Amino acid sequence: MAVMNNQRTVRVELGERSYNVVIGAGIRKQIAQLVPATAKRAIVVTQATIPFSVEEDLVNAGISVRTINIGLGEEFKSIATFEMIMRECASFGLTRNDVIVGVGGGMVTDIAGFAASAWHRGIAVVHVSTTLVGMVDAAIGGKTGVNLAEGKNLVGAFWQPRGVLCDTDALASLSPRETRCGNGEMAKYHFLVGDDLLGLSLIDRIARCVEIKADIVGSDEREGGRRMLLNYGHTLAHAIEIATEFSVAHGEAVAIGLVYAAHLARELGRISDERVTQHRQVVEGEYGLSCALPNGVHHDELIALMHGDKKALSGLTFVLDGINGVEPVTAVSVDAVRSALNRMEVR
Repeated sequence: MAVMNNQRTVRVELGERSYNVVIGAGIRKQIAQLVPATAKRAIVVTQATIPFSVEEDLVNAGISVRTINIGLGEEFKSIATFEMIMRECASFGLTRNDVIVGVGGGMVTDIAGFAASAWHRGIAVVHVSTTLVGMVDAAIGGKTGVNLAEGKNLVGAFWQPRGVLCDTDALASLSPRETRCGNGEMAKYHFLVGDDLLGLSLIDRIARCVEIKADIVGSDEREGGRRMLLNYGHTLAHAIEIATEFSVAHGEAVAIGLVYAAHLARELGRISDERVTQHRQVVEGEYGLSCALPNGVHHDELIALMHGDKKALSGLTFVLDGINGVEPVTAVSVDAVRSALNRMEVR
């Protein structure tokens, strides 16, 4: 990690496709430095609630800009929104030399990246992340996609950005709930490496999470093995999001999923009761997140949704803690999954 002028720069090493993630206040102003030199047009995918824009900086660099404001909420992370963006690309005359820019949280960068992966079979994309979840996770690593009614992120592609700007100016505008969501993803990194992230300044905390993810992505770009670790807590989390029609937000669901994964690992004899308690203490005590299942969600529905998880190659698949640390575990029995759900509090 490079440190300069109160900015942090982390390199995602992917050979010729390597790129920088830059974290700091006001760095959205660097956007023109990241777009291809060939670009004459830029489609900016964003939302009306985002606290700043990048259009003026792009125009000042001689780039024609069209802005697309997509809807708020996960229901707009959809095939319909993707099609709308594609039609705007066609109307604007976007070429292979041009660029798509995603300005927003994880939903925005996911769908902007997917649009870039598909337009003319792949054009450049740059992300300006404006949420804590996006900065520590969603905007980095090239996972893109949209949701279906049957599951989250089932349609998508791996498509790496040319660069990512994590502008911490945006964090002041986040609601307490959005901040909690970011804490849910940070808690995940706590269990992956054991770092005391809360002991760092905010900018260093974000940069450390980016470092952890960059290291994993650099060794396993397309989730053939090690990258699955980044899904710790996510199998149940995605099921909860779908089952509650996204009334439980992603980071909140991940927090619940982390504690559930600990219960499941204990059910399978992989960890001790003390380790389960430690999960609760970190998630609930240190990060201030709920560990309880939402009231009214049936276990059978959650199990059915977890069967549809995109990681499931051989029966129910989870990322679980154990004597060798966190690792993927396949063919987990429904009985164990159900028993662990029964151990969860309901709120």
